Amino acid sequence: MSVLVIGGNGFLGSSLVEGLRESGFAVRVLDRTPPRTDVDWHDVDYRIGGLDEADTLANALDGVERVYHLASSTVPGTSNRDPVHDVSSNLVGSLNLVAAMATAGVRRIVFFSSGGTVYGNPERVPVDEGHPLRPISSYGVVKVAIENYLMMYQQLGVLDPLILRPSNPYGPRQSTSGMQGAIGVFLGKALADQGVSIWGDGEVVRDYLYIEDLVALAIKAGASNECGIYNAGSGIGQSLNELCALVRELTGRPLPIEYQQSRAFDVSKIVLDISAARKCFDWSPKVSLREGLGRTWRALQSI
Repeated sequence: MSVLVIGGNGFLGSSLVEGLRESGFAVRVLDRTPPRTDVDWHDVDYRIGGLDEADTLANALDGVERVYHLASSTVPGTSNRDPVHDVSSNLVGSLNLVAAMATAGVRRIVFFSSGGTVYGNPERVPVDEGHPLRPISSYGVVKVAIENYLMMYQQLGVLDPLILRPSNPYGPRQSTSGMQGAIGVFLGKALADQGVSIWGDGEVVRDYLYIEDLVALAIKAGASNECGIYNAGSGIGQSLNELCALVRELTGRPLPIEYQQSRAFDVSKIVLDISAARKCFDWSPKVSLREGLGRTWRALQSI
């Protein structure tokens, strides 16, 4: 089977590409950026282009049976600065993709939404898929809008969509730049013997999922005939303070913390209920946070 991974050059996308290839799929990538040099791209049909290029999209979809859509031009921390760009690049781009898929007759799409932002500050934890959607960032608002369009096109008989709402994925190759992903940032600072800045008092709670477990779910769920929306997380919450303590323990580095004023768009606590994915796909996370941090730390040291 031939699959197209849109946004296949990023942390999540490149890991998914490797997993798909190892599972025997013929993989094509569409990404705006040239292929990263820390990935082996053998047997991958890599194409450069964006969702605003109709001819590029049409050619990329030729002969494809399944699409994984991971592309995003924003992260939660930047999306509110320019919501118009967020909508025009991510929402409109996704609608361009849907139109191109309809023309090409490609029905199956797996969309990576966001379990960390679409629910907003939850009424209860763990949060199941039926929880009200009250995003407090443009990033989350746009993810919800894309989800709704995909489900609308299912009702219209155009698509067979499966939507994954990942929590906070982490693992080797995650950026340490500070734009997104606390674990990558904390480990990068530890490696450099620097401290970290935390927005708020460090009691913000997140659900961290090792990349290998997310990829396993994406492949298994994508290969099924199931449609709908599924959380993808560990089901376990960790505060940023607890995460820093674990990083110190595993790395042996001091990792001092500088606390800064909290940000209004940061969800205070999110832990996902993953019982639906467990039941439907016979899937469960295999890598504990401690083990995953150790793997990520060793990979970072080897660069």
